[in-house]
Amino acid sequence: MPDIITLKALCEELKIDPREARERLRAAASDAKANPEMAKARKPRTPWQWLKGSAAEKEARRNLHPVSSK
Repeated sequence: MPDIITLKALCEELKIDPREARERLRAAASDAKANPEMAKARKPRTPWQWLKGSAAEKEARRNLHPVSSK
């Protein structure tokens, strides 16, 4: 069975708020030109999760990593 990384695990790793992360990911997934793999992998009303090491996971990390603190 392939390794899967969830949004919860990613938020814990990057120390960010899951609510803010979901907002950022929704915005990123809606821009298919900038994030083609995330747009393909996203299924509405399903949990945010990716195969470890996949292109979609890398795009998610890229969109979440430079989170500005308030």
